[in-house]
Amino acid sequence: MNATTIGALYGAGTLVLMFSGMPIAFALGAIAVLFMWAFMPGAALDTVTQNVYEEMASITLLSIPLFILKGAAIGKSRAGADLYSAIHAWMHKVPGGLGIANVFACALFAAMAGSSPATCSAIGSAGIPEMRARGYQPGFAAGIIAAGGTLGILLPPSIVMILFAVAAEQSLGRLFLAGIGPGLMLVLLFAGYAAWKFKRDYAEALRVYEAGGVKSACLNEEHFTLADKTRMLPRVLPFIVLLIGVMVALYGGFATPSETAGLGGLLALALIAVIYKVWKPAQVKPILASTLKESTMLMFIIGMSLLYSYVMSYLHISQGAAEWIVGLQLSRWVLLAAILTFVIVLGFFLPPVSIILMTAPIILPPLKAAGFDLIWFGVLMTIVMEMGLIHPPVGLNIFVIKNVAPDIPLKDVIWGVMPFVALMFVAVILLCLFPGIATALPDMVMGPTTGH
Repeated sequence: MNATTIGALYGAGTLVLMFSGMPIAFALGAIAVLFMWAFMPGAALDTVTQNVYEEMASITLLSIPLFILKGAAIGKSRAGADLYSAIHAWMHKVPGGLGIANVFACALFAAMAGSSPATCSAIGSAGIPEMRARGYQPGFAAGIIAAGGTLGILLPPSIVMILFAVAAEQSLGRLFLAGIGPGLMLVLLFAGYAAWKFKRDYAEALRVYEAGGVKSACLNEEHFTLADKTRMLPRVLPFIVLLIGVMVALYGGFATPSETAGLGGLLALALIAVIYKVWKPAQVKPILASTLKESTMLMFIIGMSLLYSYVMSYLHISQGAAEWIVGLQLSRWVLLAAILTFVIVLGFFLPPVSIILMTAPIILPPLKAAGFDLIWFGVLMTIVMEMGLIHPPVGLNIFVIKNVAPDIPLKDVIWGVMPFVALMFVAVILLCLFPGIATALPDMVMGPTTGH
């Protein structure tokens, strides 16, 4: 049986197992072991555990559980609500300031926690009720939080970027730096849309009220004294200092990514102990349990995905697919568009972790051959996977929002996120036209590479 036929069976079998409802890790591991038994030497099955261990024995992957600990410590405290309240107090006079405050709070919290679902849950539980109480449409409020939460996989430290760096054999520090410019661009795009949409809704609410209709809550004025604003800062500033400190330690060359993650986790635990008095075993237990559960699940998916990729490589499926793509002789931009479309479709059904580890052996060689900078592509791919987090039918953040605000109809949530999906598409176009948005900062800090 030739590699093409084996590859077709491999892909079809994977889809059948995934759509059967089997957990992703088990589906990937089962299909890999099955094809090892059927098409590889008999001794290959004896090396399954060794292969998984060797693939996962990466010092870079060690940072994942430690970053998860840091995110859990912050996510399980009131840090998200306090962060949101402080930003809202300082921005309440800006048109649409509450919506913009939620975008900024999502960005800062995402940078501290590194998790999209955690950001949606922490900021959404405080932000959505506040926005709705002040006259924001339910779908609009849900869309702001769902889209803001996606920044968790783009702004460093990002678990998704850690995995891309491992899969593409690229510098993690350079990749983290490359995500900052596009991340800030998305924050500005989201904040700009939030301000424009609020002004439009405000004008409509004012027209209705002046015509004798009901006065919308968005027409009410809010006032915060300087004392009120200043009183909120002591609880927020330590976490901002933690974020800055972690970045300085990493990019200043003072610590490796794993050491930085460990430092961040310990400091986050220390901060919530001092600021929120979370230090008793019963209070710390949920943080450690959440870290253990999420880390185990994620590392199991990573291990099985790496085994899956190893079998693809051994059976020449990934090489054959890459050679076939190159053989099509597509122009480099058509090739890029086709690959990103493929990633978008996968994002409807799979989490970013699985997409990266499953597709990297196939898509990266043709992209490298076409002359694309893989650091730049890693950022581009991350934004496209962000779309999958809020795009139906299986956008993870959509269902997190439904859990936070169950009374908002799913239809309203979906319509609320679609403008943000369009803004992400705009960001992808801008990155293609101006790659320096992603590459300028890492080139400035770490020196230029020959890849672009």
